[in-house]
Amino acid sequence: MGGSDGRIRQRGALQGVPGIPGAPVNHGTSATTAPAGGSIPHPGAAHPAGPPAGAAVAAAAAPAAARTSVLRSGALMAAGSVVSRATGFVRSAVVVAALGAGALGDSYAVANTVPNILYMLLVGGALNAVFVPELVRAAKEHADGGAAYTDRLLTACTVALLALTAVAVLATPLIIEAYTPSYSGARQSTTVALARFCLPQILFYGLFTLLGQVLNARGRFGAMMWTPVLNNVVVIGVFGLFLYLSHDASHGLTAADTRLLGIGTTAGIVVQALALVPSLRAARFRWRPRFDWRGSGLTRPLRNAGWLVMLVLTNQIGYWVVTRLSTTVGDLAGRYGYAAYSNAYQLWIVPQGIITVSLVTALMPRMSSAASDGDLGAVRRDVSRALRSSAALVVPAAAVFAALAPWVIGAVFGYGRTDAADVEAMAGMLTAFAPGLIAYSAQYVLARGFYALSDTRTPFFLNLVIAALNAGLSVAAYLVLSPRWAVTGMAAASSVAFLAGATVTAYTLARRLGPRAATTRAGRPTSALRTHLLLLAACAPAAAAGYGAARAAERFGDFAAVGAGTAALVLVVVLLARPLRLTEITDQLDSLRRRRGRREMP
Repeated sequence: MGGSDGRIRQRGALQGVPGIPGAPVNHGTSATTAPAGGSIPHPGAAHPAGPPAGAAVAAAAAPAAARTSVLRSGALMAAGSVVSRATGFVRSAVVVAALGAGALGDSYAVANTVPNILYMLLVGGALNAVFVPELVRAAKEHADGGAAYTDRLLTACTVALLALTAVAVLATPLIIEAYTPSYSGARQSTTVALARFCLPQILFYGLFTLLGQVLNARGRFGAMMWTPVLNNVVVIGVFGLFLYLSHDASHGLTAADTRLLGIGTTAGIVVQALALVPSLRAARFRWRPRFDWRGSGLTRPLRNAGWLVMLVLTNQIGYWVVTRLSTTVGDLAGRYGYAAYSNAYQLWIVPQGIITVSLVTALMPRMSSAASDGDLGAVRRDVSRALRSSAALVVPAAAVFAALAPWVIGAVFGYGRTDAADVEAMAGMLTAFAPGLIAYSAQYVLARGFYALSDTRTPFFLNLVIAALNAGLSVAAYLVLSPRWAVTGMAAASSVAFLAGATVTAYTLARRLGPRAATTRAGRPTSALRTHLLLLAACAPAAAAGYGAARAAERFGDFAAVGAGTAALVLVVVLLARPLRLTEITDQLDSLRRRRGRREMP
């Protein structure tokens, strides 16, 4: 949706759209940086001419260097994502303050989400998951380091984006009708007008993803994570101007208001994409459009992309069901519809976008290179590491959402036309979403294991479990629950669907990669499932402590309640980490202590 951070997450990556998998898969490096267009061999891979002098020293140093590089790259991306999300919250607060969470907010949310839906449905998911493995393989196999191949792939994708954008703009009324059958009259006209101005975002979302992947393939991670901040700043300025010029939007938008909000929102995406150009020049990348596609090796990525298009299509069937049902509920119950669902989802996805996406983005090229070399053990180790490392932060974040939802929602969205009932509705949805965050994060990591193997067919069939459960349970919630709770039930349905999807995906990938190493350096099992279970055991009492602290501090406001509750929750998790042997947490704490000790030394 032109999301809170201006990126399509799907995660991804971009992840602004509920039910859409996919986020930018960036190219991580080892401790050294490859030349432009080059590739970084997986640590420990055989030297092409045999072991060089000093191989034993290099082999011993490589794993540590690789770990440092991944952590450094992940930290850089996470920092950008944090700032992007922070400004995204300001953006979301300004949008809700201007339009509210009712009918007008629904119209804007639908119009601004449609470009993401169509982009991810037809090309976005394919670009996110296919691009990096293909660039890694081309850089290793082509004499020119994959330069000509990259130019052809960029050109083909851009042509597809232009065609898709033109068709979408022409078909705007039909598209909006498909997602909002209950809209009519002025509301329908407003939504269509807003969507016409927002749909050109498809082209610029695509260019942002394409050019960002090229940067990441050259070891430049920062730009793709930081430029969405500019998008948020633009949109904040647009809605700030709207609030200044329009004192009351409760009676709808004028034609001038519609132009301002629609064009202004799209301008944010344009700025976000074009802001990558200086970094591309610094990386010495010059894109030369090439149309000599025949016999150039594009068949394989196009075939893999086809399976991903089908995967996203199945997700969109589920999301289409949720959108239609939630907008219908919004018509019946006012504040409990799609806008509330979208706002809760937008907040819920933040930890996955900051933590999991950053970590997996840095690991993805290593996994792709290892898979290309046939080293399935290395792929498995990286997948396990990503699962355990991300869970150390994602599981506590899910506990924060479950325990502190009313105060979190109040702190982020409780302004302007948002009243206490709106906050209560969104808080209920956030609580229902919370358990699914853990499974969604795991599913994201596991799917990238398949993508590193250049297998997009298997994730498509596994994803049918998620799409079918999400759609089926959402229909059941709509039919069984009252309008007050129907959309909250749909949020819970997504949590159940993500849990089932992560379970079957983990089982299938484990069989594909073969047996794992049984123990860690201390002789304890390295199972990602074990780590998740121990984290849940720690977070249960921590959530109770956090809730109590928030209740005690709520008289000082929502921000004080969130701060006190989060501090109490984190403290309990930290205290329990060592007795429970949660090395993913204790190792980080020990590292922080060592750094502090070095800084304090004279």
